[in-house]
Amino acid sequence: METLLILLLIYLVATLIILPLWTILKIRGHDAEVDSLRQRLGYAENELRDLRARPPAPAAVPPQPTPPVAPAPAVAAVVVPPPPLVVAPVPVMPAAATSTPIVTPSVIEPPLLPPVIPAPTRPTVPVYVPPATPDRPAINWEQFMGAKLFAWLGGLALFLGVAFFVKYSFEHDLIPPEVRVALGFLTGAGLIIGGLKLDRERYRITAQTLIAAGVVSLYAVTFACNSVYHFAFFGPVPTFLLMVLITATAFILAVRLPAQVVAILGMLGGFLTPVLLSTGRDNPVGLFGYLALLDAGLIAVALRTGWRHLVPMGAAGTVLMLFGWTGRFFNAEKSPVAMIVCLGSTALYLAAAELARRRDLRSRAFSLTAAALPLVGFAYALYFLSFPSVAGQVPLYLGFVLLLDAALLSLAWRDDFLPRIHVLAGLAAFALLGLWTGGHLTDARLPWALAFYLGFAGLHTVFPLWLERVRPEAGGTGWSQLFAPLTLLLLLLPIWQLDAVPFVIWPAILLIDVLAIGLAVATASLASVAAVLVLTLIATGLCLFRVPAGLDLPFTLLLAIGGFAVFFFAASFWLARRLGDRLPAGAGAATDQVFGNVQAQLPAFSSLLPFLLLIMASARLAVPDPSMIFGLALLLVALTLGLARLLRIDWLPLCALAGVAALEFAWHSRHFSAAAPALPLFWYLGFYAVFAVYPFLFKSTFADRTGPWAVAALAGIAHFPLVHRVIATASPNEFMGLLPALFAVPPLLSLGAILKGGAADNPKRLNQLAWFGGATLFFITLIFPLQFERQWITIGWALEGVALLWLFHRLPHPGLRATGVVLLGVAFVRLTLNGAVFSYHVRGDTPILNWYLYAYSLVIAALFLGARLLAPPRERVLGITAPPLLNTLAVILAFLLLNIQIADFFTTPGAATLTFKFSGSFARDMTYTIAWALFALGLLGAGIWKGQRAPRYAAIALLSVALFKLFFHDLARLQALYRVGALMAVAVIAILASFAYQRFLPVHEKTPPPTS
Repeated sequence: METLLILLLIYLVATLIILPLWTILKIRGHDAEVDSLRQRLGYAENELRDLRARPPAPAAVPPQPTPPVAPAPAVAAVVVPPPPLVVAPVPVMPAAATSTPIVTPSVIEPPLLPPVIPAPTRPTVPVYVPPATPDRPAINWEQFMGAKLFAWLGGLALFLGVAFFVKYSFEHDLIPPEVRVALGFLTGAGLIIGGLKLDRERYRITAQTLIAAGVVSLYAVTFACNSVYHFAFFGPVPTFLLMVLITATAFILAVRLPAQVVAILGMLGGFLTPVLLSTGRDNPVGLFGYLALLDAGLIAVALRTGWRHLVPMGAAGTVLMLFGWTGRFFNAEKSPVAMIVCLGSTALYLAAAELARRRDLRSRAFSLTAAALPLVGFAYALYFLSFPSVAGQVPLYLGFVLLLDAALLSLAWRDDFLPRIHVLAGLAAFALLGLWTGGHLTDARLPWALAFYLGFAGLHTVFPLWLERVRPEAGGTGWSQLFAPLTLLLLLLPIWQLDAVPFVIWPAILLIDVLAIGLAVATASLASVAAVLVLTLIATGLCLFRVPAGLDLPFTLLLAIGGFAVFFFAASFWLARRLGDRLPAGAGAATDQVFGNVQAQLPAFSSLLPFLLLIMASARLAVPDPSMIFGLALLLVALTLGLARLLRIDWLPLCALAGVAALEFAWHSRHFSAAAPALPLFWYLGFYAVFAVYPFLFKSTFADRTGPWAVAALAGIAHFPLVHRVIATASPNEFMGLLPALFAVPPLLSLGAILKGGAADNPKRLNQLAWFGGATLFFITLIFPLQFERQWITIGWALEGVALLWLFHRLPHPGLRATGVVLLGVAFVRLTLNGAVFSYHVRGDTPILNWYLYAYSLVIAALFLGARLLAPPRERVLGITAPPLLNTLAVILAFLLLNIQIADFFTTPGAATLTFKFSGSFARDMTYTIAWALFALGLLGAGIWKGQRAPRYAAIALLSVALFKLFFHDLARLQALYRVGALMAVAVIAILASFAYQRFLPVHEKTPPPTS
């Protein structure tokens, strides 16, 4: 039976290999003859085309003297050789000769032959004939498919047929293992020898295909001897040596032929061998060791021949095999195997990229492949997170991530194509560290995690700096600013996630801060320091939120807030002074004047951002005694004001005022008690005094500045509501209007001090006076709404607006004018769009003489007076012409007052709300109509008097509305006598309006009569 099977196998080999080879050789012989004939025919066609395109050579003509004749136009450029003639020479003409010269022949011609002069011909114009370019041979698809593609597919099919037959024989045990192996080695060797024996000049493709199939067969048989049959001879060392020999043979053959198809088909066969001959048992050492040898052979061939595409193809095959092994055999216990394979493949292709660089074979194929393998490792690291037992091995897992990260960093160091790959590596490692921290961090694993976090931060902070030193062309130190803040983001997760915040986190945060400071010194950039400052304060805020709400504020937390604030303030201020001019310039002169330059911004934020933490602490925890939290706020204020003094930052004190005022309001709204008002009142007035006195303490420093003086003026406005609440709650009285009068004293004294002591030529003196004058008027006008109520607030705003416009005449600061107009506008809106106005007071017994009269009248007067104060050339406010606007608002408010008084007159005394009704009472309806008509008449007269169209147009519109209301609404409900009276009244008003319109309208505004 075995003999029969061996004969059957020999028959199949002869039928499937020998006979096709003989047929192919015959066909290739005929194809070679046809190709030779086609080539010779092509050469003949090219020579014929060149002969046709070549211009004819001119005939040889003996030199003849040129006759003095002008060329005549000719139809064709034909060259006719003339007969031998003797032509008279051209006589020399004198300069003054004007007649035709006489031609004297120097040679007597034969008597029977007259002189013959050839007909003039047009010189031949050369015609450009482009050189004949040989036609590019078109792709012979028939030859490609018949010769190359079919050969490749045939070799692949041959290999697959042998592989499947061998697999079938393995599964059914038809052939003894020793015979199978021997036949396999013989087949592989025979294919290689047959390919080498062929004439490689004529049958190059066939020879390469046979050799490639033979190499693949030897790979398959060797793998089967070790992994399938486990022959004693084919132990790990002999199998390794044999595969090295086969790989070396493939390398030598591919290089010597040279034949890419040998390398490609060998690679395909090599990767398909484990799949086709798989026994279903897991042998990762044999599988991945085999793949490593295969990859090494492909890399060697690529480095030798320059076939760079073999490198990514080999890497892709390895990755696919790894994925297949993972899907079939992987479990948590085999995670070290996958990690070793990923790291080993990464090291192999990094070495390939380095060898290519040293041999001056730089290529994106090597670089991208070397970068792709670590990214595959990152994908496996992400996959490992779904296995708690794998992610729980902290040194193994995080070490695997950082080794992949380091591999990409080494590639960025040595590779010219991917100098920024370290940024991608850092972001990928950061994402994996963050996911691991969010899902697997525990108290026991925290020390390991902090160690890896610090290693990650140091590696990616130092590497860009070192890279720029060793390879200045790479550049990119700006990326080093990114990873210290990212590491602090990682540290925020344990603070929020763990049950209790361990103390060891704070030294780690401090080390990251120190790293950022060192980076700032090295790069002359404060971006990283600013970022870690914000994140450090956020970390402190997270600790604050971990404290249960309602508990007393821990002193340790307050100490941490103050300690980090002072640390960053001192460090950043030292950096600004140390770096000096190395820091970049600001955005511009105007921006630097307001916010300070780069040297000043970071120290400012260092002292200001802790206010946010203090506000959160005050809002969340119990702080009945404000001394501790206000004391720290006073320290921050002192640091900020000192910084403004040292660096001369104009508006930095305003930030301190905003921070401390927000903290005071937050504490007061939650913790203030009327039983103990003295201590809060002391702190409020103390902060106010600090800001009020501050610019006068450094008067010479801030003499040419506006910000500190403006903050001193605004400090009273910011603290007045707090003081008012304390007094109103603890000691209510009927004389609260005295409080704004007392608050008006400090800005008034400051105003006087600047007027007496300030230099008259100081360009900022006007701004300083404007701020203190505005604050003084604000408190003065605030007396009315506090001493009284409701409408007095609106009246106070209107009076404040007029007062500011009056002050603008004395201190022409644009801010005073704009603020005054805005206040007048707010007063108008409050009286027109505020529905609560109609329910302020109960309807009294006396009509007309009510609060509406004085409230609306005062605001109307303020609007008219404001328009008068803004007469040209002061009329432009915020880009608009203010007087017409204010006059219009005053007229609208006067018309509204007219209607309110009519409604109030017809409202029953004691009513809580004023209502408007336009039906049900003929007296009220006619009053509205006649009042509207009279108002229109007055508006018309004012428009005629002032010579303005807008009031006249408004008067015409209002009078039209009154007439429409009279005819279509009022007359239908009136009796005859009242109807006549109403008509008469409205008629008189209309006639008077018409007369006034015609009589007093300026002549230049009348429409001229038409002219013919």
